[in-house]
Amino acid sequence: MKKLIRFIGKLMLWFVLLSVAAVALFRFVPVPGTPLMAIRSVQSISMGKRPVVSYRWVPYDQISDHLKRAVIASEDQRFYVHNGFDRIEIEKAIKENKTRKKARGASTISQQTAKNLFLWPQSSWFRKGLETW
Repeated sequence: MKKLIRFIGKLMLWFVLLSVAAVALFRFVPVPGTPLMAIRSVQSISMGKRPVVSYRWVPYDQISDHLKRAVIASEDQRFYVHNGFDRIEIEKAIKENKTRKKARGASTISQQTAKNLFLWPQSSWFRKGLETW
């Protein structure tokens, strides 16, 4: 049992170290690809097509201030007043989702970035938990 606990502890430590290292690295180095890009490439190959991955990295300071404001306005109006998790919107979504057929999301730009850069596109509580890390 001690070996199992030690193994799980080491696994968790490696997870933390590698995830912090990845975030630190991508602070200075352009992201080479995302899980969604890999998924789409595999789907193309499985359909007998040649995968096409086409994107161009643009440094943050070269993105128009108008575009930055437009993204914030459309995706996360309270971006500047929360710490990555908008508790007010999360509570609203939980209340609304009790009575709606289609769930309403409450992901912030920070959570969407984590999902799009490091995680897979399908929604699950496990993935949502990883977004919070």
